[in-house]
Amino acid sequence: MEPYELIIHLRTALNHYTIIMKKALQLFLLLSIFLAADVSAQVKSDYDKNTDFSKFKTYTFAGWQQDSDKQLNDFDKKRILDALQSEFEKRGMTLVKEGGDATITLYLVLNEKTSTTAYTDYTGGYGYGPRWGWGMGPGGGMGSSTTTYSQSDYLEGTMVIDIYDSNGRKMIWQGVLTSIVNDNPQKREKTIPKKIAKLMRKYPVEIQR
Repeated sequence: MEPYELIIHLRTALNHYTIIMKKALQLFLLLSIFLAADVSAQVKSDYDKNTDFSKFKTYTFAGWQQDSDKQLNDFDKKRILDALQSEFEKRGMTLVKEGGDATITLYLVLNEKTSTTAYTDYTGGYGYGPRWGWGMGPGGGMGSSTTTYSQSDYLEGTMVIDIYDSNGRKMIWQGVLTSIVNDNPQKREKTIPKKIAKLMRKYPVEIQR
């Protein structure tokens, strides 16, 4: 095979490899968004350091602030409340209709967002061009690059849990959970409890064994 034929062959192979890698990267980015919806959740909390949280044995749910639950369907509301009840029960707290030691309220915000990704496709670098030095012949040519941008729309949800000491109505704990909302109801059935469990690990009472 002549040198210039080898160079052309290498250039063609490189272009094919670049196309394959580009498709693989796009697939990876797409999967990353869906996986983030399943497992990723940002959580943070703050609490009154002078409060003895072990004394709270019962709690009352006082509802959703500013009717923010209207953004949810009945199934997701039940998933959230069931997950919270399960986490509090693991910590020795029982839900009562009224008169609980603690009072809990929830607040939800849903925002539509757009994720932008960029991929740069490099081509060239092999081909005909003048050599630096003596003579003319096949040499390294200048490559070129093309950057492609793609956008993906997604829904981000932030849920705030406020816990008050019912005796005095003083806030004693606040937890904030932020996560991508999965479009698949079957996925939400599994991910909502996991994400709430992650947030509740910030609560100052450990799970009772």
